[in-house]
Order: sequence, then C-alpha cells, then structure tokens
Amino acid sequence: MRETDRLGPHRHRAGSESLLSRPSLRDRALALRDRLLASPQFQRWAAAFPLTRPVARRRARDLFDLCAGFVYSQVLLACVRLGLFDMLREGPRTASELSSRLSLPEEAAARLLAAAVSLRLVERRGEEIYGLGALGAALLGNPGVAAMIEHHRLLYADLQDPLALLRRSSGSATELSRYWAYASDESRESLSEDEVAAYSALMSVSQPLVANEILDACPLAGYRCLLDVGGGEGTFLLAVAHRYPHLQLMLFDLPAVAGRAKARFAASGLAQRATATGGDFLADALPEGADLVSLVRVVHDHDDRSALTLLSAVRRVLPADGTLLLAEPMSGARGAEPIGDAYFGFYLLAMGRGRPRTPQRLSEMLRVAGFSNIRRVNTRMPLTTGLIVART
Repeated sequence: MRETDRLGPHRHRAGSESLLSRPSLRDRALALRDRLLASPQFQRWAAAFPLTRPVARRRARDLFDLCAGFVYSQVLLACVRLGLFDMLREGPRTASELSSRLSLPEEAAARLLAAAVSLRLVERRGEEIYGLGALGAALLGNPGVAAMIEHHRLLYADLQDPLALLRRSSGSATELSRYWAYASDESRESLSEDEVAAYSALMSVSQPLVANEILDACPLAGYRCLLDVGGGEGTFLLAVAHRYPHLQLMLFDLPAVAGRAKARFAASGLAQRATATGGDFLADALPEGADLVSLVRVVHDHDDRSALTLLSAVRRVLPADGTLLLAEPMSGARGAEPIGDAYFGFYLLAMGRGRPRTPQRLSEMLRVAGFSNIRRVNTRMPLTTGLIVART
C-alpha cells in the first residue's frame, strides 16, 4: 500500500446506507433533542421554566455571539489601532480625557468605551472613569496578539463570501495567499527579502508565547544540537539559547528568511553558536548533525503529501537516538475545539494550503515517516500549542 493511501481520507464503507437506515438508540435520542430545540413552542417553554431557563439563556447567548462575533472583533481592532490599552496602561482615565487622546468625538468615544466594557477589554473605575479590563490587560502582555488582530483584516477580506471561498478553485489567489508568499509561489527559494519580510516579522512577534509553552512542557537538557526546520527569523531558537546555553543551534528556512535569522543571531551574540541555512525543505536536503529537530507551526501549513515529505526528510537526518518536537495548534483540543476546526480550518483554507490535524492523525503520519515512541505532551495552553514528541 502506498504511503499516501494509508494517509488518505476515510473511504466509503460498504453497507453504510444500511447502517444509516437502522438508527441506534443514541441517534433516536439526538433526533428527539433536535426536534425539541428547533421547536418555537419548546424554546418559549424552556425560557420560562425555572430549571431550564439558565440553559436556554446560555444557548441564546451562544447563538447570538456567533452572529455578532465579527462586530466584537472590530471593536477590538478599533481599540488596538487607537492605542486605547496602551493609554490605560498608564492608569485610569476620564471619558473626556480619552475622547481627546483618541481624537474621537465624545459620543463616539463613549460608544467605543461602552462596547469595550461589555467585552471585558475595559472596565469602569468610577463615574465616567475607565481602566484596563481583564482581557485588555492580558492583551498588553502578548504583543503578538495585537499583531494578529491587525493581520486579520486580510482573513476577513477573504471571508466576505465564505461560500465562494469554499468553492474556489485550487491555486486561485486570496489576500492571505498573497501575504504568505511561500503558499502560492512555486519557486519558493527565489523569494526576495521584501517578499518574506512581513510574514516573517508577524511569525516572529507571535512566536514567544508558543516558544515558552514548548520549553515549559519539554526539557531539552539532554540534547546537544537542535535543528529548527522552518524556523523563520529564529525567535524559537533565541528562546532556546536563553534557557539552554550548552545547545548548538541550527535553522533551516527559505534563503531570504534564513538571511534574516542569520542577522538576528549575529545581533544577539550567537554567531558562533547558531547557524542559518537557506533552502526549500520540500525539495532540498536538511542539514545534518542535530540530535533534536523542531517543527513549530510548520506541518499544518501543508497538505498530507507535503507534510509526509517533510517528516520523512526530518527522519533521514536524525541519528538512531534522535527526537522530533512537533508543535502546532491541533484539531480537537479539549475545550478549544473551535480554535482548531473553525478558526484554523478556515484560515488555512483562505491561505490556500494545509489543514488542522488531530494528534491521532499526526501520530499516524509520524509512524508512516518512520518514527516510533510517539507521545503527546500536555501544554499549559493547548488552544495555541499542541505538542508531540517522537523518537527515531
């Protein structure tokens, strides 16, 4: 059996029609639930009955939030672009003072502040006095989040017509595919520094949170050399260098990106300890000599065939006792299911390549590529970083 066959989508099973024609007890129970929830009479009864009222209200709120989510995100974007959270970092401000500093009419400022309070971005500290809310303060501690908020204007443009996006032909350009230049350019190695600068900077500013999640979950003290494939400007390796002074560091990415990483290593005093090599990991051999390889937010950017090509290339350059760290948002993360399947599912669709995968799917791909002793490692924030460790 070919490797791609083993990784292909689930095939139609003979007799599936007969299975559907014999609903189980669970199927019948769910059908009854669906009829009840779709009934206006039941909805009115549930909203009135004391025991079901909290559930009915919560469901109504959840459904409304799905409808209004874009509006919420635009309130957040307005706050970020106006620098509201940075102003409130200095301390609480009156509505009048904020109106002046935001260059907004008082009525418009009041409307924005009320919206931000409702979203817990800002909170009232007194009559007409505002300070940071819990979410606004948390955002200040994660500058990568603010960068992603600005970046999402491209995603929203591609999602103006979600049906057109779902039906678009493979290879047709989108705002995101133009932004992520390597996603649509067949000659990736020829990309210039100008073409990779924007997305490399975005990845770099959003990387520290992910890097800390990985390093907090997986100690690296027992290794001697780490190769970060698709490592961008080297942000992950800089975090590793700080925690593990003994590790030798190597990075592999497209030539223009590797050049940016090399300059960063030199500026950080790591020129003697960290190297950056340019190439296309889907076509060129990876550097040898590392006993640890990391793939951080790389595999989910690729279809199964390309991902398997990459995993197999990593397996070839690792020694007999080598280790792979595979870190990325994963489908099905408990408590964060919409992050993997709704957000990343459609983000990668707009980007034009890749898909979110479950840990089970990734483990299967790793076995096909020749890895063994594959285990999932828990991280503190699985909604942003899932982690799998595999041995050769």
